[in-house]
This record gives sequence, structure tokens and C-alpha cells, in this order.
Amino acid sequence: MKKLTLPRFGIACACVLTPTFPALAQSADVIEEIQVTATRRAVSAAEVSAALTVITAEEVAAGMLMTDSLAAQPGVFLQQTTPGQGAAIVRGLKGSEVLHLVDGMRLNNAIFRNAPTQYMALVSPGTIERIEIVRGAPASLYGSDAVGGVVQAISRIPSFTSAGSRGNAFLAFDTGDLARILRVSLDMGDENIAGLVSGEYLKTGNRRTGSGDRVGPSGYESKGARIAVSATPDENSSWLFDLQFATQPLTPRIDELVPGFGQTEPSSSEFYFSPNERLFGHIRHVRNEGLWGATWNVDLGWQRIVDDRLARNYQSDIRTHEMNSSDLFGLSVNLSGSSDSGSWIAGTEFYHDVVDSSRFEENLVSGQTAVVTARFPDGSTVDQAAIFGNILRDVGTRQTLSGGLRFSEISVDLPQSGVVPASTIDQGDLSADLGWILDVAASTQLTANLGYGFRAPNVFDLGTLGERPGNRFNIPNPDLESERITQLDVGLRHHTDRWNLDVVLFALRYSDRIASILTGGVTPDGRAVTQSQNVDRATIHGVEMSAEWSYSEYLNAEVVVNYLRGEQAEPDGATVPADRIPPLNGRLAVRYQWADNVTLEPFFRFAAGQDRLSPRDAGDVRIDPNGTAGWVTANISGTWQVTGSIRLSTQLLNLFDRRYRVHGSGIDAVGRSLFLSVQTTW
Repeated sequence: MKKLTLPRFGIACACVLTPTFPALAQSADVIEEIQVTATRRAVSAAEVSAALTVITAEEVAAGMLMTDSLAAQPGVFLQQTTPGQGAAIVRGLKGSEVLHLVDGMRLNNAIFRNAPTQYMALVSPGTIERIEIVRGAPASLYGSDAVGGVVQAISRIPSFTSAGSRGNAFLAFDTGDLARILRVSLDMGDENIAGLVSGEYLKTGNRRTGSGDRVGPSGYESKGARIAVSATPDENSSWLFDLQFATQPLTPRIDELVPGFGQTEPSSSEFYFSPNERLFGHIRHVRNEGLWGATWNVDLGWQRIVDDRLARNYQSDIRTHEMNSSDLFGLSVNLSGSSDSGSWIAGTEFYHDVVDSSRFEENLVSGQTAVVTARFPDGSTVDQAAIFGNILRDVGTRQTLSGGLRFSEISVDLPQSGVVPASTIDQGDLSADLGWILDVAASTQLTANLGYGFRAPNVFDLGTLGERPGNRFNIPNPDLESERITQLDVGLRHHTDRWNLDVVLFALRYSDRIASILTGGVTPDGRAVTQSQNVDRATIHGVEMSAEWSYSEYLNAEVVVNYLRGEQAEPDGATVPADRIPPLNGRLAVRYQWADNVTLEPFFRFAAGQDRLSPRDAGDVRIDPNGTAGWVTANISGTWQVTGSIRLSTQLLNLFDRRYRVHGSGIDAVGRSLFLSVQTTW
């Protein structure tokens, strides 16, 4: 295959599909009626066959980071290597195996790891409208990386029906992490043009765990800001200009700085992300009733991720300074339409990603510095282009079918780096999916989904040179091929005035999976040398269940239960438990409307023990080689709407001060803690 070029592909356009502005501006009380991520267009939730998780703005605002709201959701497991970060594991898959989006644009970039990543925590929570998670492989709509599912953060769009302004201020304190939070936003405008300005600040101290001790250094600082302007020249067109920024200036990697399981000494004397930053610029134009009567969406975006690091191996005199960044450019054009019998969408997309990487070492005794080989080949690029189509159609009065096809081309250029020669990797692939809904009764549906997708190796997979978690050291491998996945799920939905029940059973088969393989070598400082290789085959199956019962308008209960089991075939033919599979987990909550302005919600979060560990899990210093113990925490939250514009909220977490660790995380969870917040609007 030739290297991807614009003339060869035609007009290189990215189809980051989002709905028209009115759909984006919907308030939280209609979220259940409109979904955009699962179909890349606004349709009723009853028409979506895919398994969905929706997290409201209120749930997002209740945490310190945007990723905090992902915990104990249907089909989602939250892993936290270190405070200040958080990673969603969807159907047992993680990192670059799950596509992360912000307002339709890819967050996944060329240096995204196929392991838990910190980048979603760089999306500021202050103006998030909601988070939508597609569990499964919507392969025709999103292509590479969307093998486990899609996690999308949707930002609030400023809009007014008449001239005016409104503001919001949020102030909070947490005793567990000693967090102080301030968020402020201001909207101004009229029915034709509106603007938004927001800022937020978070600072924490060392975490207090259930042992009663504070573990450190685990404190971090986070800052964020956003400026957005929306314009509606006429009833059929709209524009959005959006600029978002977030930074964590100095975030410690706690699992490197304290001894882990099987260690008597920590891996590092210093290890800081210094800084982690995200800058995102986005322009969107939507035209309703455009050419061919379709709705046209054009998106232009740029994202810069900075992943600089400062590290020093334990008791070493050599401090390493790393400067890594990715500049991701996206351009999109897509069109969609609907009729009495269904809807359709078609589009193309293009992304161009440039990686800058350098590294030098500082001798703390002599003060001398020396340039060394960078973590990634400096100047590496990734080009992605695709064309796709997807339709949704009613078949008779009781069935709905959906399906789509996508062709993608991906080209990765790796300049020479150290002893690794320059190389170009070109890959083209098809992905497809089918969905089916049967309306058994007015309140009951059966669903089924079948998807075939792939994940193309990126610069991280192909060219990483440097330390990895678990006391490892990775060397490059430019000969990797795409991973491939086939996924099937079936579901039952039952929704009435008093009951909401969603149950999904799924199974997926992963082939040519990229895994970190021990080479048998050891670095001079004792780290095991590994290399990424296409060696694993994995199967994962599970059940995702959520149910809500409304006893009355004042009292309701909710339960979420997730269960997964996975197996993988090792290079030697042995079958072992799949890597990083979460245990049985979930939550149980009871919400009571004490008065018109007071709500109380006692809730439990739980996870069973997980002793089915892959060889890599057993050797990971974040995971007890005997398995992670099960746990249950009792918690209670409450809100008091003091006036129409002032609301007080509180959460009492881990009431019995249970000491526990979420499976795969790098630090024990917070012990008994109090989270207090006050929010005012005007």
C-alpha cells in the first residue's frame, strides 16, 4: 500500500459528527430522549440498538476530575494509577482500545497508550453538558480505536432565546484528598450570538486512605479555562468557536514513588508529569436543509497534548527530563438526513498528528547534562483518513435495523531514533456493524449488535523507548500490525413509569492483540526489558445490568452490576486470564426526597475480589500477586436547595473507613472523607 496522500484519498475531510446546536443545547431532563454518540446524529434513545451509558452534568460536577464520574457506571470501570488521573475500562478494554472524544473530535492521539492513560483527566468538568458512553464497537462510525467502545464528553454550548446573561460559581472542599475547588462560568448573549467564559482551579494534598495514613507525595494541582462563542445567523445555520485549556503543572506518579507489591524500595526517587497539558481549538458549522436537503456538519479542530516528565530512578544521580507533545489536526465534513422510516449519515474524515519528543539527562553530582534518545522518534507523524456510511431504518411496525460500513487508511512515519531505523507503516482496513431492535411490547425491547473493528498501531505502540509501569523498560518494534476485534451483544430493555431495566450480555474476540512481552533482558538499573508484539488472542464476555425502581415521586432505588471474564492465549500456547479484567462490581443507591428542596441518597459501592490475574498483572507492582481483595463502602450524599440560586451539597464517603484498593489502581482509595460544595447561579 502506498503512503497516504491527499490526492490519493481525494478531499481529505474529517467527519466528526455532532448534532445541530438545538440538540447539543438540550437540558439534562431530556438526555434520555436524545443520544448522539451512538449514531453520530440526534435520534430517540428508543431507536438506538447500542448499549449506552449517560452521565449527567450534575454527576460530573460532583467529582474533582471529569473522570471521577465514570466510577460504578453500567459497563464502565474506573482505574486510577495516581491521583489527578483516571481511565475508563469498557468491557475489559482500556487506553487506546477505547476511543475518547470531546465534542466529536478525537482525544486519542499518536502517543495514546494501550494501557490506562491520563489524558481524559485533562478535560475540565466545569462546562461539561454530559458524558455519553457507547459500550461495544460502533465500528462503521468511528473506525480505529473504537473496539471497546466510545467515551465522549459533550461541552455545554452557550445559547439564549432573548438578550441576557447568566453565571455559575462552584466552591468545594474535600477532607480525603484535602482538595480545594473553584469553578466559575459566565454566559452572555441573545438569540443570534452567545458567548461563554469559564475558569476552574483544583489543588489537593496527600491522600488519606482507610489506614488513617496520608500517602505521599500524591497531591497535585489542576487549572482549566474555556472561551466559546456560538452564532445562529438564521434558523438553518449555526457556528461554534471554542477554545479549551487544561493543565496539571506537577503531578506525582505515586506508584513509582512508594514501594508496590513485591517491592521493598520504590522504583523511582522522582517521577512527575511536569506538566500534562491539553489545548483544544474547535470550529463547527452546521447547515440544516443544505445541499440534497441534508444536514451538513463541518468541523475543524486542533488539539495539543503535552506529556512532559521529570524522573529519576531510585537513589540514582541521574535525573531525566522528557519533553513530549502531540499536535492533532482534524477536518470533517458529513451529511445526514431522516425520513418517516429512518435516518442516514455519510461522511469522510482526516486527521494529521505530529509528535515532538526529546530527552536529556542531568547529573545531579556534576551538574552536567547530555542529550539522550527520546521516548518517541522525534517528528513522527500519523495520517488517518476514512469514508463511511450508516443507515437506520424501521422494518414494519416492530423492528428497527441499522448498519454501516467504513474504509480507513492509516499511515505512520517513524524517523530514525537511536539505533532504530526510519520506517513507514501503511495500513488500510474495513470495519462494519449491524444493529437490531424488536419492540416486544410498548415498554419492552430486545436488541442485538454485531461489530467488526480494528485498532491500528500508533507511535506509542511502534516506537516507544523508555520506562514503563511495573518496573519495565520498553524498546521499539516498527513491525506491528493492526489488532482486530469481533463483538456481539444482546440486550433487554424494560421501561415503565416505575421500572427501568437494562440488561446486556456481550462477547468479544480479540486477535493479533498487541501486548508487552518480556525479552529476557534487564537494564543496568534493574528494569525488565519489554517490547510490544502482536502475540495475544483474547476472549472477553460479560453482563452489564442497571435497574431503577420508583416507589413514589419521593423515593426510588437504583442498582448497577457489571461482570466480566476474560481469557487470552499466550505466545507459548498457554491459556491464562486476560489482562486487567475488572472484578464483579457495581453500586446500590436509594434516593429520598426529604422535602421539596432536600434530597438524601445513601449508596453502596462494591467490588468482588479479583484473583484471576494474567502473568503481566501478577508482575505489576500495583496489583497484589495474590489478587485484589473485595470491598464494600457505605456512603451518603445530600443536596439542599437553599434558595432558587444557591445549592449546598455534601458527600460522606467510605463511612466505615474501609482500607481497600480498586483493582489495577496505583494507590489505595480514599478513606473516610467529607466533600462539601456550594453552588450559586445568577
